[in-house]
Amino acid sequence: METLGVGIIGFGFIGKVHAYGYGSIPLFYDPPAVRTRLVGVAECDEARAAAAAEQGGFEFGTADWRELLDRDDIDIINICSPNSLHAEQVLAVLATGKHLYCEKPLVVDPADGARIAAALEGYRGITQMTLEYRFFPATLHAKQLLQEGFVGNVLSFRAAYMHSGSVDASKPMGWKQLTSEGGGVLQDLGSHVVDLMDHLIGPIAEICTETRILYPQRPNATGELVPVEADDQMLMLARLGNGAAGTIEATKIATGAEDEMRFEIHGDQGALRFNSMQPNYLEAYDLRQPEAPLGGTRGWNSIATVQRYEKPAGFPAPKFSIGWIRSHMHCLYTFLEAVATGKQGEPSLHRGLELQRMLAVAEKSARARGWRSL
Repeated sequence: METLGVGIIGFGFIGKVHAYGYGSIPLFYDPPAVRTRLVGVAECDEARAAAAAEQGGFEFGTADWRELLDRDDIDIINICSPNSLHAEQVLAVLATGKHLYCEKPLVVDPADGARIAAALEGYRGITQMTLEYRFFPATLHAKQLLQEGFVGNVLSFRAAYMHSGSVDASKPMGWKQLTSEGGGVLQDLGSHVVDLMDHLIGPIAEICTETRILYPQRPNATGELVPVEADDQMLMLARLGNGAAGTIEATKIATGAEDEMRFEIHGDQGALRFNSMQPNYLEAYDLRQPEAPLGGTRGWNSIATVQRYEKPAGFPAPKFSIGWIRSHMHCLYTFLEAVATGKQGEPSLHRGLELQRMLAVAEKSARARGWRSL
């Protein structure tokens, strides 16, 4: 089996998640799609690069991410850098022909999306976006049931991705509070929840969006109060092509929330619901079940999806409780499987571009305070 070299640009929280995936996939998937080795990691300075290389088990670290692209022993590039750096790095990777695995959002400036679309026309590698919420067994099964017509005609829906990290007014500013850096919950959390709902029941046809900044100022690193640019909360009314309407929310001001992605989908034959804080179960309601006598067998059924991925997944076992990082691993596995077969999978960079177009329309809707077609 071929061994492919991996380079990771950025080794903050999410870069570590990607490195963990590469190191663990040979244990969780037997056999793995391909063998990989962590060759290089890029960070913002030499000291951080050296520390990242040691911590992540890379062969070397560098303060120049372009060095990863120049190496013949690196076949795959993972982009885990801040959002505003994605466009330049994506374009550079595409020019090399190396395979690309990229964190969301793909770009900050819509003009960069057009440049990436043009670069993809002559590109022959495999790309994938890191949209891991598609890859829980529960959400994979929800997609199957929806395709099979379990809920029937979708009537309504609601989805939310909730954090509470911006509730504290004294929390210092970071790059995620700066629109110039691609911050804000619409891009950060909204990209996940909008993608998931569009993937499950879309295409979404129309949206009307409202955004909110909770505190107009926050302290910077030196304690000086500076303006907050990016949204803390996004509320979206969404309508499908069949007229079904629902709500999609992304927020970092949901007091009491940890990392909670949840959805409900209601149809004329049944319903589905999921909460990432209880990730072992997909709940299903079948309206075709009898309600008599005494309620019959109709009601919400908790389907134990747990870790019931299809082979070659098998470790630790289907019955053991699943966690958030496991969905990241399966997302990465599907990318490596596509690399091994040479067949482009989803969600590709083309999906990343489409998602960015949707988020740009949402921003326009919020500014105009009105409905916009997708």
